Amino acid sequence: MPDQQIVYVDMDDVLCDYSGAHDNATRSQPDIAYPQSIAGFFKGLVPISGAIEAVNKLRKRFDLFVLSAPSTRNPLCYTEKRIWIENHFDYAFTKKLILSPDKGLFRGQFLIDDHTSGRGQERFDGELIHFGSPRFPDWNSVLEYLAE
Repeated sequence: MPDQQIVYVDMDDVLCDYSGAHDNATRSQPDIAYPQSIAGFFKGLVPISGAIEAVNKLRKRFDLFVLSAPSTRNPLCYTEKRIWIENHFDYAFTKKLILSPDKGLFRGQFLIDDHTSGRGQERFDGELIHFGSPRFPDWNSVLEYLAE
């Protein structure tokens, strides 16, 4: 795959609904300051609409990796994110999962992320596709852009 472009995809709020789960947990368990610290939190996240289909399309065209920042509040998140990838994709794709607190360390053509800074996104070597922004509000807009 050396001739394929490298694309990184964030997990939380790009592949799976972290914010929705966090909000629900905060409402149902207000005494827990960091709901993401609860065992099973990351494993049970619901996919973002269109994410699974879009990633499967992108995997055929790009050298695609999942690049996600781990939660320091929940050491189980490392395992749970890996399980999430296998449950929603396949075992082979677990070998393309990278967990790093600094996304600026990586080189590639594209990073699809819901944040533009905070985890090194501003130092990413390639182009940042700001998922959830007016230009890229959903997976269809990302697929259209990457098809150009």
